[in-house]
Amino acid sequence: MASVEYEHVSKKFGDFTALNDLNIKVEDQEFLVLVGPSGCGKTTALRCLAGLEEVTQGQVKIDGQVVNDLAPKDRDIAMVFQSYALYPHMSVYDNMAFGLKLRKVPKAEIKSRVEQAAQSLGIEGLLKRKPRELSGGQRQRVALGRAIVREPKVFLFDEPLSNLDAKLRVQTRAEISTLHHRIQTTFIYVTHDQIEAMTMATRIAVVNKGVLQQLDTPQNLYNHPANQFVAGFIGSPAMNFCDGKLKKDNNSLYFETGDFVVKVPESSASTYLSYAGKSIIFGIRPEDIYNPAFVPPGIHAEPMEATVNVIELMGYETMVHLNSGHNPFVARVDPRTAFNVGDKVQLALNMDNIHLFDPGIDSENPPAIHQ
Repeated sequence: MASVEYEHVSKKFGDFTALNDLNIKVEDQEFLVLVGPSGCGKTTALRCLAGLEEVTQGQVKIDGQVVNDLAPKDRDIAMVFQSYALYPHMSVYDNMAFGLKLRKVPKAEIKSRVEQAAQSLGIEGLLKRKPRELSGGQRQRVALGRAIVREPKVFLFDEPLSNLDAKLRVQTRAEISTLHHRIQTTFIYVTHDQIEAMTMATRIAVVNKGVLQQLDTPQNLYNHPANQFVAGFIGSPAMNFCDGKLKKDNNSLYFETGDFVVKVPESSASTYLSYAGKSIIFGIRPEDIYNPAFVPPGIHAEPMEATVNVIELMGYETMVHLNSGHNPFVARVDPRTAFNVGDKVQLALNMDNIHLFDPGIDSENPPAIHQ
């Protein structure tokens, strides 16, 4: 068990900067998820920690020790890859035992560790099989078991669920979370899937273009995104955004786009008063857009008219794709909603949960204006 630190870590491939001044401290026994779009640098960060890539600048520490010049085999880490990386000619038992055999671990201890790991993962009946005789989910469990038997200080996971179907992804996601709670070891997990990040992580590091955007708990990332990129990446479906201006009228503050106008609640208006008359990006999550017939009590709801383009019936909820003028929205509404494609409908926006972003500071990735 160990802490992990990235201190001003940068990694360049020629003129391309894959990581730019990355600073993260992962606490002992924490489950940290690195999340971001493809090519953002998250796998590079993992490979720098594992010793599979050399750091261009900065320091990587494991348990307080700088490991930049330490060989991968000496870093006491275990890595689970997307591709499983199993030896096809070996049995499940031999695949799981292989690393221990190389380290000259006594046979009795190898047998004990492999059988214990296999039992915990529900693959004890598969130990004599070859990888070709296993399903994708079973192969992933074998790859997990091979890492577990190492008993490393740190587990590294590089998109381990990407090759599984939707049902197996959910099941294996739960198994990895259970595994972390049971063995209480530091986990660092890379994924582009924000649902995996939200459901598994103690904390999430959101990375884009090699730069750390925000490091926080899943709930804080969701409720208080630092900028528009984080707000749009965390949450499914993604947050809705539209451009407009804040307008002050007497003692009230309004957001207007030219297609619709909504009043900012008095309780939060003082936060945004200094932006009156300025261009602002307005953000609202799909679950904060209601069918007016099913608005929960106690919220500041503002009306908006829109035209229905697509309806997705999910059973437990309904996703509605709409346009208010030139502004597209996705709303997650009550399944009792009886909208039809082409209808002009009234919606209710929960103004208590709006997010505003200031493009005047950074037009490419506007920072949030926090209450």
